[in-house]
This record gives sequence, C-alpha cells and structure tokens, in this order.
Amino acid sequence: MVAGRWISGGWKSGAVLLGLMGILAGCAETELAVHNAKRLQLPPDATPPQQGNYKVGRPYQIKNIWYYPRVDYDYDETGVASWYGPGFHGKRTANGEIYDQNAMTAAHRTLPMPTLVQVTNLENGRSIRVRINDRGPFAHGRIIDLSKRGAELLGFVRQGTAKVRVTILEPETRELVNAAKGLSPDADAPPAVPVETVAVQELPPAGEAAPAPAAGAPVKPAPVRTASAAQLQTSDTATAPLVVNPQPVVTQEAVRRTRLYVQAGAFAEIVNAERMRARLSSLGNVQIARAVVGDTRFFRVRLGPVRDVGEADKLLERLLYNGITDAKVVVD
Repeated sequence: MVAGRWISGGWKSGAVLLGLMGILAGCAETELAVHNAKRLQLPPDATPPQQGNYKVGRPYQIKNIWYYPRVDYDYDETGVASWYGPGFHGKRTANGEIYDQNAMTAAHRTLPMPTLVQVTNLENGRSIRVRINDRGPFAHGRIIDLSKRGAELLGFVRQGTAKVRVTILEPETRELVNAAKGLSPDADAPPAVPVETVAVQELPPAGEAAPAPAAGAPVKPAPVRTASAAQLQTSDTATAPLVVNPQPVVTQEAVRRTRLYVQAGAFAEIVNAERMRARLSSLGNVQIARAVVGDTRFFRVRLGPVRDVGEADKLLERLLYNGITDAKVVVD
C-alpha cells in the first residue's frame, strides 16, 4: 500500500512537472516568436505594403549603445557605409515593408522612415538616392546599411564598406512623409496668401475734378482675376513628382582626398577635450579639432588619421570597451 501510494504520488508529481515544463516551453516559444517577428516572411499570396508605415520610433539600446530616433531635416554626415542583402531578402523591414535587396533602399539607426537621402561614395565620386525603410546598421562604426543594389551602384559590394557622405533630401522627404501619413503632398506647405476684392472708381482726365458719386449709388468694382493653382505653380515653385522608390541612377561627383578618424567625443569646453586627449595619448596620434555647429563651438577629440577601415574598427572597439560610448568613425 505504501509503495502504491508513493507511485500514485509520483505520477501526480510527474504530471505537475510535465505541466510546468509545457508552460515554460510555451513562454520560450512566445519570446522567440516576438524576437523573430521582424524576420518572418509573408505568405506567398499576401500583398506586401508598397510604401510601409511612417515611423520615427522610441529610443532603443543595441550592444550597450543607445540610439535616439528623431526628425532631422539638417542631417548631413560622413562615415563608413556597409550593405546587407541575401540573408534579409524577402523579410520585413522595421517599417513593415518587405525587404528587396534589389531596390534602392537603406537602413539607418535614427532617421525616420521613410526618408530620402543622397549617398555619395567619397572614394570614387559615385552618388545615388535611396529611401530609408529599415533600422541598422548595428555594427559599430557604420552610419548606413545600403541594399545590395545600392552598394553595387556605388561600387563597393566586393570590399564590403566605403567612405560615404549621407545627406537628407528635405523636400522629397516631406512629400514621402505626407504620403505615408495619407496627407496631401503639400500638407505642410505655408498657407496661401488670401486674395481680396478691391473696389475701384474711374478717374477723370488729368486736370478735371472727379464727379461726386450720386447718393446711394454703388461704386463699380473692377474685375478681379485670381490665378489658378496651375498658373501659380511656376518653375521656381513647382514640386517634383512623388518619389516612393528612387530610380537606380548614378551621378558622378568630383573626388576629393579624405581621411579616416576615430572621434572619441565633442566637447563645449576645451579643458574637457584636453582631459580626453591625455587619456588617449597612449593609443597614438590624438588631436583636437575645432568646429562650429550653429552658434556653438565644439572641440572634437580624434585619433588618426588611420590607415583603413579595419584599423578604425579596432580603435573604435577599444574605446567602446573602455566606456567611451560616444566614439564613432568619421571621415574628413
């Protein structure tokens, strides 16, 4: 009887244990599904969104680095670009689209989606337009992740990286944002100047007095002509057609000499820059570069110039490892 009760109790304990294991497995599967939701493919008969949702996003942390998405129509940055393709082709982007490695798109860590930017390869002068529709790159020292097609047109697919300049295209981006929000393309344009009716009276020939109008006689208004929207839209004010997917067009710009640095930080006070330079002196050539942004003067502490992207990556990782989380690779 004792043995029987023990066995019966063992079955009950086993059943409880199996139930708990099932719950834990279910939680693990749920967590995995949430984690990988961005990477799931649509069914073959589903229609992917053509434009995606407008999205700025909240601050987020990747590899102990915080990123703060925001609207920035003054964005203009130089740095190192990378590209991504086969492993993500056909999967969802951060704004809900389906990633196409052959489209003119790119990933950026903080710019809103969609944003249209001009990307110029500073090493060969090739320049293209791409639309931001994803988040990334999250490899340290990269400022933009182009589609495979974008990297092909800029000429750095084989080498994997390139020194680039990324500049926002403000008018086109505003149109894209309005379209994504379901607004008219010129929704954020300034209001039109109101047109008023002006009443005029015919004047007598020079030297003659104007006859007084009869009591109660209405003043005859002059005809007022109002221009139509088409007439007001001159070559100076005409808006370009809405660009949802930029064409794979390459323009050529002049190539100038550039240098690669690892910037440890930018300081408003020279004394703080001097302290950082002293701290990094054992790593090689450390310099303080002055810069003015708006009305504020900054002192940028930089290591370099460095030989190539590989050397810059090593220096950057060392700074990040030592808690200098504002460090980044820059091109001058």
